[in-house]
Amino acid sequence: MKRFASILAAVALILISHIAFGQRPNVYILATGGTIAGTGASSTGTAYSAGQVAIQTLIDAVPQIQEIAQVRGEQVVNIGSQDMSDEVWLRLAERINELVQDPDIDGIVVTHGTDTMEETALFLDLTVNTPKPIVLTGAMRPSTALSADGPLNLFNAVVVAASPYSRDRGVLVAMNAQVHAASQVVKMHTTSVESFVSPNTGPAGTILNGNVTYYSAQARTPLHFDITGLQTLPKVGIIYSHAGISSDIATAMLSSGYQGIIHAGVGNGNIHKNIFPVLKKARAQGILVVRSSRVPTGPTTLENEVDDEAYQFVASQWLNPQKSRVLLMLALTRTHDWQQIQEYFNSISQYTPAGK
Repeated sequence: MKRFASILAAVALILISHIAFGQRPNVYILATGGTIAGTGASSTGTAYSAGQVAIQTLIDAVPQIQEIAQVRGEQVVNIGSQDMSDEVWLRLAERINELVQDPDIDGIVVTHGTDTMEETALFLDLTVNTPKPIVLTGAMRPSTALSADGPLNLFNAVVVAASPYSRDRGVLVAMNAQVHAASQVVKMHTTSVESFVSPNTGPAGTILNGNVTYYSAQARTPLHFDITGLQTLPKVGIIYSHAGISSDIATAMLSSGYQGIIHAGVGNGNIHKNIFPVLKKARAQGILVVRSSRVPTGPTTLENEVDDEAYQFVASQWLNPQKSRVLLMLALTRTHDWQQIQEYFNSISQYTPAGK
């Protein structure tokens, strides 16, 4: 109760400041489903169905957000994010690119399932070109849980989207009272509300009592891909390496229309001897090969474990396999030059604090 009272007090202060200095910001919410919109038969169990609650119900459940900003919303899809697709990504990015042109909209919140939130965040970071805050949020517990985290996460996401200090920071993720950059954030726990972290850099900021505080002046990514008119994205898959891996796991990709392969290698992107010939053959066929790592922290460095230039492989630098797939798909809409694509990955590394 004390925490709730402190939040209300902060909301009152923010409301007073908005009255004094102008209208409340306009924040538009795009809903895609996920656990935040999930329901379960038990308030204490872990079983639930994602994407059951509509956006207006979510908004109405947290009336305090209307004191932070003037909030409206629309339902884009209502799915569990394990079912996120290229088609939904393109639709979502197109809609955001439309909305940010409206001078009356100051920021956008996207409610999203947590399973693929980090991938969607990076996709939007690379395809939406605006200084306006774009903030993803979700929940680790369904709306019917005894201590659902969705309402406070939604409140905090609106706080972040409404803040002028969130401008020019690219796409952000607001979860568990922390703010993370799209390029850095990773889901690191299967069930905990503390699941989202930026393991290489730490969070970009925190949210407390209705205020967001940032730790650095990090700007948005310098990369932007124009997806206007795109109906599909290039086909890119991930090979997850392990001891004793068999080549037949990878060979199917060579004849299945893949334009790119992400190799989630061991250590610093190391490649098993059974897979190496397949990746060389893929490259000879014109398929782009990116070396990443299954290790959760640290970079996959260029010209270290593998002679990348000799094999025309791309090193993912600070991007994990799933984020490397996002960048490679977008890169392939522009070029098939492996050296240019390496520059795209280098650019992301230079943009992140860990790469400096």
